[in-house]
Amino acid sequence: MVMAASFFDQFNVVRIIGGIITNSSIMMLILLAVVLIGSCSYKLIPTRLQSIQEIVYTHFLGLVKDSTANKGTQYFTLIITLFVFIAGLNLFGLFPYVFTPTAHIIVTFGLSLSILMAVTILGITRFRWNFASMMMPSGAPLLLAPLLVIIETISYISRAISLGVRLAANLSAGHLLFAILASFGFAMISNGMLVLSLGPILVMVFITLLEIAVALIQAYVFCLLTAIYINDTLNLH
Repeated sequence: MVMAASFFDQFNVVRIIGGIITNSSIMMLILLAVVLIGSCSYKLIPTRLQSIQEIVYTHFLGLVKDSTANKGTQYFTLIITLFVFIAGLNLFGLFPYVFTPTAHIIVTFGLSLSILMAVTILGITRFRWNFASMMMPSGAPLLLAPLLVIIETISYISRAISLGVRLAANLSAGHLLFAILASFGFAMISNGMLVLSLGPILVMVFITLLEIAVALIQAYVFCLLTAIYINDTLNLH
């Protein structure tokens, strides 16, 4: 008797090699290999892939300059690496039987928490104790200072949670919807309802296009917010 797989089986982390290497780490290594191979084929007359890479490069360089008032170009490599890493894993996850590390909160929260910690250290190194002035809005009444400091501190710490949860939640919801519609279509085909099965299949086609857009947009938003957080440490308000 064959048991039906659970919708949540696609999110299981499986240890594959020696109990250390998992399906999550393997996907990251595959992405690294693909990026290295793709970046070693630059030509004087650009190919289509190289043209896309140059467009992405130029756009994110402008994004970093605009977000940091031309003071954070040294962090451009970090921003574009984050985009390639997140967008690549998001798109890989749209293929059947491929694990999506960015659908796991531990991966996305680890990224966002690391970014917040690095930004905080950068701000403290740059401004010393003046960095704490971020927690007190300028022009606010002194009487409200204790309450405002608490609110601003919670808001600052919650950046890591919101940045990581937003990415994982959007991808997880899309993958679950895929699995549910696929199960409906498979059940209808198994019961001989071929005409009715066209409904879920057509919906899956449109959702696939939507998920491709979501995969790229979420990676872009993650990088945009990272650039904005870096700007807070470079241009203290």
